[in-house]
Amino acid sequence: MAARGCALEAVPLPPEVRESLAELELELSEGDITQKGYEKKRAKLLACYIPLLQGVDPSLQAENRVSGPAQTSAAAPKQQKLRPANSRDERFRSDVHTEAVQAALAKYKERKMPMPSKRRSVLVHSSVETYTPPDTSSASEDEGSLRRPGRLTSTPLQSHSNIEPWLDRVIQGSSTSSSASSTSSHPGGRPAAAPSAAATATLTGPAAHAHIGVPVSSRVSSKIQQLLNTLKRPKRPPLKEFFVDDFEELLEVQQPDPNQPKPEGSQMVVLKGEPLAMGIPWPPSLLAALQRWGTTQPKAPCLTALDTAGKAVYTLTYGKLWSRSLKLAYTLLNKLTSKNEPLLNPGDRVALVFPNSDPVMFMVAFYGCLLAELVPVPIEVPLTRKDAGSQQVGFLLGSCGVTLALTTDACQKGLPKAQTGEVATFKGWPPLAWLVIDGKHLTKPPKDWHPQAQDAGAGTAYIEYKTSKEGSTVGVTVSHASLLAQCRALTQACGYSEAETLTNVLDFKRDAGLWHGVLTSVMNRMHVISIPYALMKVNPLSWIQKVCSYKARAALVKSRDMHWSLLAQRGQRDVSLSSLRMLIVADGANPWSISSCDAFLNVFQSRGLRPEVICPCATSPEALTVAIRRPPDLGGPPPRKAVLSMNGLSFGVIRVDTEEKLSVLTVQDVGQVLPGADVCVVKVEGAPYLCKTDEVGEICVHSSATGTAYYGLLGITKSVFETVPLTAGGAPVSERPFTRTGLLGFVGPDDLVFVVGKLDGLMVVGVRRHNADDVVATALAVEPMKFVYRGR
Repeated sequence: MAARGCALEAVPLPPEVRESLAELELELSEGDITQKGYEKKRAKLLACYIPLLQGVDPSLQAENRVSGPAQTSAAAPKQQKLRPANSRDERFRSDVHTEAVQAALAKYKERKMPMPSKRRSVLVHSSVETYTPPDTSSASEDEGSLRRPGRLTSTPLQSHSNIEPWLDRVIQGSSTSSSASSTSSHPGGRPAAAPSAAATATLTGPAAHAHIGVPVSSRVSSKIQQLLNTLKRPKRPPLKEFFVDDFEELLEVQQPDPNQPKPEGSQMVVLKGEPLAMGIPWPPSLLAALQRWGTTQPKAPCLTALDTAGKAVYTLTYGKLWSRSLKLAYTLLNKLTSKNEPLLNPGDRVALVFPNSDPVMFMVAFYGCLLAELVPVPIEVPLTRKDAGSQQVGFLLGSCGVTLALTTDACQKGLPKAQTGEVATFKGWPPLAWLVIDGKHLTKPPKDWHPQAQDAGAGTAYIEYKTSKEGSTVGVTVSHASLLAQCRALTQACGYSEAETLTNVLDFKRDAGLWHGVLTSVMNRMHVISIPYALMKVNPLSWIQKVCSYKARAALVKSRDMHWSLLAQRGQRDVSLSSLRMLIVADGANPWSISSCDAFLNVFQSRGLRPEVICPCATSPEALTVAIRRPPDLGGPPPRKAVLSMNGLSFGVIRVDTEEKLSVLTVQDVGQVLPGADVCVVKVEGAPYLCKTDEVGEICVHSSATGTAYYGLLGITKSVFETVPLTAGGAPVSERPFTRTGLLGFVGPDDLVFVVGKLDGLMVVGVRRHNADDVVATALAVEPMKFVYRGR
């Protein structure tokens, strides 16, 4: 362009020709005419002056223009090639164009007309919302190109440090944008301040013409106006578009539907469970019960382990449990040293790493730690060095200060190894020493050695892990006093007696499997048949077969086990469940468990199963056992079902509906609260005010048989384990704190507890609440067998 300008510079062209050339230049730059048309019209304009240009190189007359995108056209139909960010389009530096623009300025100055448009300065904007932060995207994007809203490639809010520099420039008025030198005036108003000569002199290329904002002629006027309007568009979305979600939440607050159902009942009162039985010679602690049975009934069976073929591979007697636990306690306290100092001290935490197929060694390790006044922390066996959940388990072990892990020889051989042959360090885990506790590795204590006698006190007995919906793992501490109270309450609620047989399908390391199959069973000298889940996968009917062969009085299952056994029972005619007095359904609080319970009863009622035997229960890692249904012979009311409107539940309101609809949720009761416990239901959001009788809320429990804290996490411990429910007037309902269970439900007729979901599964959409369990329950209601079978 400079060469062409110089060539024409030597020829005295009339002003009207120069004006036409400028218009032609702009039409070509805007893509209104083709290169060929441009050359044709240009040649026609200069036909009279061609003799004067004979000495000029023809290549300068028909110069190939620099290819580039129609950067300033909003309506460019084709995607053009990008030009380098630091290049400047030479077309707009034509002296012809400059003279034409100067002539138009003079013409408008004489007519004293207001400028047709303006490009406002950053300083004119009163709101930071419309200012855009500096682009952090790749430099391959042309700086002058238009930024489309859907093509943002950067994260505008990576940190506050990314925002502050440009925000400061807005506030201080130090923007380097050329828009700060606008010279336009408001139509009908006073003109804006003119820029300094120096500022004007720096404007070249498209920006200069845009700020001038004046057309050369009526034909060029529309072109420059279009150019100006294009340049006025922000290259990037305005600031508020970066925060569109937050703005929608702030501005579009949903108003409650005036027709939505609202709770109409009276305020509920705290529900008190039956008192703990008095006059029963309870042992002073669980360890005292173990010592009693281990010394007076050493040959009584305590635990029978099965292999994956269903055969009993080992039966642990109470005498063996006592003697082997003593050996382990003595070894832990006296044979583990580091620099001539004991490796462990009373109160230290120890990890228990045992597979689900080895309940015997787990039981020895658990009671060995209790006898040594150590705190067992049962965890799952890590499968790989970078197991998905190992980092969260490592956080739990680190926060508990665990330095020692107990395991078996077989389990240790299966763990990943480092190059040195030792157990590998798992991702996120603290450094651990590993101790194999098989018999040959333990030391028999001297006859005069006895563990420290301890009563059930406030000290921590064990720590049970809990995984939240976000994947974080925390440890719930259970004191010796809580452990003993839980065993007593379960013994009374379930009517356990000495030498009863319990068939357990659940994980014996935590939750109901631990509380019934490892703790309460020892207090009552029960015999537990522990069925590994590997056996259940091979033979889903195995737990029923063991109930028959051992004449078990109680069985501990989940609704999945009942369902699988239904699919496998065809052709089995020699099974009988007449010996069962309690079939405890550990996940009976899940809304979908009712379909499994009903289907199981329909099939096995003809094989000796009585309807009152099925006993759903509700549990929580924080509150342990919350409620359990009791057979009529233990004083329990008849079971109940509730057919509830899903629409009402979405507003947290209980409305009875008809069973024929698919828009209902049918739930079963989970029985009465445990003996010695107080229960209330509080509102889910805000302060813990008591709910009304027809309102869904979070169930809270006050009992001596609950967890005491999240280990090492004082903040969330206070909000969960030290809740003080309030009446509508704001008065506390009790001087004693309650524990939040994380269960959503209500108290129904006969003081029966109903659970409709969990706080972890709560989904809030607008002002309505849904629960992940409801989705499953709805699917099962439509096609129970097909959905359950394929879903599993």
